[in-house]
Amino acid sequence: MPANTPIPFTTYVEMPSEDEAQTVQGLKETLRAILDTTSKDYGSAIRAVHAKGHGLVRGRLTILNGLAPDYAQGLFAQGGSYEAILRFSTAPGDILEDAVSAPRGVGLKILGVPGDRLPGAVDGDQDFLMVNGPVFGAPTPAAFLKNLKLLAATTDKGEGLKKAWSATLRVLEGALEAVGGKSVLLNQLGGAPEVHPLGETYYSQTAFRYGDRIAKFSLRPTSSALTALTGDKINVHDRPDALREDVRETIAEQGGTWQLCVQLCTDLKKMSVEDPTVLWDEELSPFLPVAVLEAEPQASWELGVSERQEDALSFSPWHGLAAHQPLGAVNRARRDAYEFSADYRSRTNGCPMHQVKQLDDLDA
Repeated sequence: MPANTPIPFTTYVEMPSEDEAQTVQGLKETLRAILDTTSKDYGSAIRAVHAKGHGLVRGRLTILNGLAPDYAQGLFAQGGSYEAILRFSTAPGDILEDAVSAPRGVGLKILGVPGDRLPGAVDGDQDFLMVNGPVFGAPTPAAFLKNLKLLAATTDKGEGLKKAWSATLRVLEGALEAVGGKSVLLNQLGGAPEVHPLGETYYSQTAFRYGDRIAKFSLRPTSSALTALTGDKINVHDRPDALREDVRETIAEQGGTWQLCVQLCTDLKKMSVEDPTVLWDEELSPFLPVAVLEAEPQASWELGVSERQEDALSFSPWHGLAAHQPLGAVNRARRDAYEFSADYRSRTNGCPMHQVKQLDDLDA
């Protein structure tokens, strides 16, 4: 096969291991411990990870016309326009002041998407979950479980201490970056830079089926109001909800535009499907745009309203088309873990997850 030719998707690109079922059970038990603790603290069940939202942005995703055949796959096989929701968040499973820093995340839910669904996926939704870093923090579900247990151990433990610890970790991470290094674990444990969520590029980190190909996804800001924020640090001093406030200010005044991009796998040895800590080299295959997301100026957070809207939404990489099946061990583990977390929230709160078929359903 010629160099830089996209690898065809076959079921053989995945290599399940014997301990995956045991690890998934461990993930569920750890998530339950987080959820049991936080539901007592807050009087209702919240998300086990990415619990604190910083903005819900409504927009429209438009598939680019004239994509090359390798990129015209699945949802992106032909031009079209769909309503969409962006949820900005940070990683912890408890709702902390923003001085406790963590990686930024974004959930993209595309509405009204036709086509054959993944097992158990409801009609219409296509979700993409992304974080502001190109690689995942653990090579296997077992390593992911170890990291999750570290985070679980800090749930509901001294927010003041967490703020001080986070500040120390940010100094350490900044020193690493100054000499060209970076620590995913330091970021996860509270050392992430306090960057503005709207200026960041987000990555799926894990691999997905892309019709007849294999790919990773990214979402990058393109409008000048957003790219001007890239690398900007938010002042979180005595501002417990600084991210919500600053996201709201920009979106209310400017709205925003993003490109949804795809990086095709061209070398299974150098671009691992099973190990999401392996960086896919953009010299082998660059991220190229396949769609544009546009959001008009709006209120991205309304106190007393957005919380209810968030509670009604559930995001999972397994909500979507069979043509965009999540691949690799971490994604296989996430399927049951995300379903468990959503079911726990629904059961504990006595309110089922609502399917949002159109943007107006958020206001119902």
